[in-house]
Amino acid sequence: MNPTNLTVDDIAQLLASGAAGEPVEEGASFTHLDHALQTATLLRAEVAERGKGEHDDALIVAGLVHDIGHLLPGVGDAEHDAAGAAGVRRALGKQVAGLVGLHVAAKRYLVASGGTYGGGLSAGSVTSLSLQGGPMSSDERARFEALPLFGDAVALRRADDRGKVDGLVVDGLTAWMEVVRRVAVGVT
Repeated sequence: MNPTNLTVDDIAQLLASGAAGEPVEEGASFTHLDHALQTATLLRAEVAERGKGEHDDALIVAGLVHDIGHLLPGVGDAEHDAAGAAGVRRALGKQVAGLVGLHVAAKRYLVASGGTYGGGLSAGSVTSLSLQGGPMSSDERARFEALPLFGDAVALRRADDRGKVDGLVVDGLTAWMEVVRRVAVGVT
């Protein structure tokens, strides 16, 4: 398995490996796989609410694989977004890779934008925020807002934050592989 050139089968294997090992959050029982499945489920519900759009499958799949960098050997919190984006780009395309690569920036953006967002972060997200650059500056926020993937990156981030529920029952990985393969087929 080449961590910078993952296949769909590699992605499925890595996600499945997220069912073992340390939980995502200290004191929680949900695993990396649970978190991935919950995040994708939340995005699927959001997509259904707003109606099918051109990039909705990519957004849902990005929710499923957004933290895949955590499952790659030697990758830490500070670089898991970039490593994950690089890993899935060839198999899942620029749209999914772009969203995976922006989910940490979206957290930094939302924290910097004020409001109550920062107060709702999990303990693990608060800890990793400092490793990931802290809140964005006003210049960084303006540049982030101008990105074509801005809206979907924020939607992914919000689902990422909500997809951390102990004991939540969602569809298993096998049920998600159809949409992953559909996105992969569309990659040129």
